[in-house]
Amino acid sequence: MIDRYSRPEMTKLWSLENKFKAWLDIEILACEAQAELGVVPAADLAQIKSKAAFEVERILEIEAQVHHDVIAFLTNVNEHVGEAGRFIHYGLTSSDIGDTALSMITVQALDVISVQVERLLDALREKSRKYKYTPCMGRSHGVHAEPTTFGLKMALFYEAVKRSQLRIAQARKGMAVGKLSGAVGTFSNLDPFVEEYVCKKLGLASARIATQVIQRDRHAEVMSALAILASTLDQLAVEIRALQKTEVREVEEPFQKGQKGSSAMPHKRNPILCERISGLSRVVRGNLQAALEDVALWHERDISHSSVERVILPDSTILVDYMLHKMVFIIENLHVYPENMKRNIERTRGLIFSQKLLLKIIDKGFSREDAYLIVQDNAMKVWQYEEFNLMQEAAKDERLSEKISESELAAIFNVDPYLEKVDYLFHRAGLDD
Repeated sequence: MIDRYSRPEMTKLWSLENKFKAWLDIEILACEAQAELGVVPAADLAQIKSKAAFEVERILEIEAQVHHDVIAFLTNVNEHVGEAGRFIHYGLTSSDIGDTALSMITVQALDVISVQVERLLDALREKSRKYKYTPCMGRSHGVHAEPTTFGLKMALFYEAVKRSQLRIAQARKGMAVGKLSGAVGTFSNLDPFVEEYVCKKLGLASARIATQVIQRDRHAEVMSALAILASTLDQLAVEIRALQKTEVREVEEPFQKGQKGSSAMPHKRNPILCERISGLSRVVRGNLQAALEDVALWHERDISHSSVERVILPDSTILVDYMLHKMVFIIENLHVYPENMKRNIERTRGLIFSQKLLLKIIDKGFSREDAYLIVQDNAMKVWQYEEFNLMQEAAKDERLSEKISESELAAIFNVDPYLEKVDYLFHRAGLDD
């Protein structure tokens, strides 16, 4: 089912064909390094480079008999190379090839994801600037709190995705290492030059110290970065879903021509893409737990991590790439309804200005406790009776009528002051026009 969410570039990266090609590239580079050391004769190196090849189906056929993928791969390659094949894999162990190739492919997958992250940042930047001064209701606990702007909502997610961009870059750096140091990492049958040569050619650093494997905290860091990014996409999707509720309807995800929302109710316009993103994010977060379990291996290496990584790394990179692609589409084509935002601001009949009223009363010499009780008394009436509003109730309150003028009250119940620091916040977020 994961294929449903895989885009072609990412599918190709995690294909068996690409994995075995990476293995073969590493083996040939190792032979080149051994030739420079005088271990592999020049004629044999030439034969290896000219004849080395593989067939995926043949490897799988051999593996079904030997139950070892690297041996199956080497057997198939040697069927092509002939006698010179004795120098392929010379002094190496399976994880030298498998782990180094996995690092290469994971780094390439992160690079694909990084492109999508940049696209999402562009989309969020554009939306935040477009709606920079568009007032909307800010909420806490799902209840109206104080006004904000829709541009600030988008700026918040821009900043969150920027942090994920940094995490992915750091995880990529930690993952971009290779290892060709033998059965327990001691270079017992291999000159360290081979590792240095191969890794440099592949654009990888050499793991400073390893066992038979590259340590799995690196892979867990990659999965952590992906899981946090997936959770941020989930947070953005949940926000859109909440704002798309019929009672709110401040935004809607794109609803395309010919799309149908319900088999039973033709009027439905459901946030299915955002719901899909929320659902898939749970898979990625679950995969992080498996990656953390992979860190603790027995002694210099066991194989319990391998089967896990064959699932979680392809699946998680494929899913995050897909989720980013869909979220870019959603943000670029988001339906935004400023009039509904205005209507929702007015819906609670002035209650959202309670803090400014509180502070004004304090400024007039009341204690904070007394000021709070005065505002709360009037606010509870507004909650109870739909025909009441907080400004009118405050104007009628004898405790306040001699202290606060009508013009002062009018200044309190005004959205504009809540927008005064928007430019400052955009500047701090690096979102100036």
